[in-house]
Amino acid sequence: MKTFLPTLLLLAICWPTFVTAQQQPITLKDVPVGLPVISADEPMAAGFSAEKAAQYLDRSALNWVKTKKCATCHTNLFYMVARPALRTILPDSGEVRGFYEDYRKVRWQKNAPTEAAGFWPIVVGTGLTFNDAQTTGKHSDVAREVLDMMWKVQREDGGWNWPHCDYAPMEIDDHYGVTIAALTVGIAPGDYAKTPQSRAGLEKLRAYLKNNPPKSLHHRAMLAWCSVRIDGIATEEQRKQTLAELLALQLDDGGWSTAGFLTDWKGLARADGKPLNTKKSDGYGTGLVIVIARELGVPSDDARLQRGIKWIRANQRESGKWFTQSPVKDAGNLISNVGSAYVILALQACGELPGWPFSPTKPASR
Repeated sequence: MKTFLPTLLLLAICWPTFVTAQQQPITLKDVPVGLPVISADEPMAAGFSAEKAAQYLDRSALNWVKTKKCATCHTNLFYMVARPALRTILPDSGEVRGFYEDYRKVRWQKNAPTEAAGFWPIVVGTGLTFNDAQTTGKHSDVAREVLDMMWKVQREDGGWNWPHCDYAPMEIDDHYGVTIAALTVGIAPGDYAKTPQSRAGLEKLRAYLKNNPPKSLHHRAMLAWCSVRIDGIATEEQRKQTLAELLALQLDDGGWSTAGFLTDWKGLARADGKPLNTKKSDGYGTGLVIVIARELGVPSDDARLQRGIKWIRANQRESGKWFTQSPVKDAGNLISNVGSAYVILALQACGELPGWPFSPTKPASR
């Protein structure tokens, strides 16, 4: 699969290639304590702004760190994944990265995570590993150490204890955490997937996925994505089928709805009894489909992906975010934060932001 190179002419027209002296990083001191309201009523921006996107990602991640003092998959984790794509637009303070490193260097020096809280090394290790791939291209010692800890808290059945908050699709069951772990190990620089601890852990992980089949298209999408790098998870035919299902859900305006990936999950329903809102495009759904499509070999000039990119450009909010409604249980629409990060990854994967660094090579085998 080819590396996704930036479209140089588009960059020259639309984005600065250097950071000016006036562009100062947003820091913890610049954000308040207390989570802001994420509302569908926020007006649309007058036009697309990569700088506003960077500012929003910085403020939301730093605000979460300052208010909640924890790593989380719906805000600062995917900030770590996507934010380096905007580093030529606006420098970041490095404080979120430092916060993640402190889990290993400070918090876990005396009290390492146990199996009961097995999700922590996945969240922290994923953030650090993706960030490494987006910046230095080398697996840092701290990221490798956290992933090593991840294997130590893996359950015997191959899964990990994951938050069950009923916040679909990310914090509702263990399956999502297992696929994130597999994706991270496959992306990790330096052939981390080939280490003895990874080989043993991946064998257990494959057993978990075999014994716990996917319940929704979102589950199958995550399986398709991580199977590009880790074999024994999904076949080529399964990837093609999942990709076709995802692309078929594109809405008339060019975007995708996160809720549309969940309609086949038996027993999943909104508390108010209303049907899932599958007819409203959002940042998470649109960004995720474009990223997975590119990872599965769909070219960036594909008409469907270009319609998605057009939706992204037309649907940024004034704050710099892309809105995503909590699809099932109200979670304050925090999924908008990870959705905004996925939008940036989608732009990067299509060559409209520089340096897509995650192109897979041969999948890691048993």
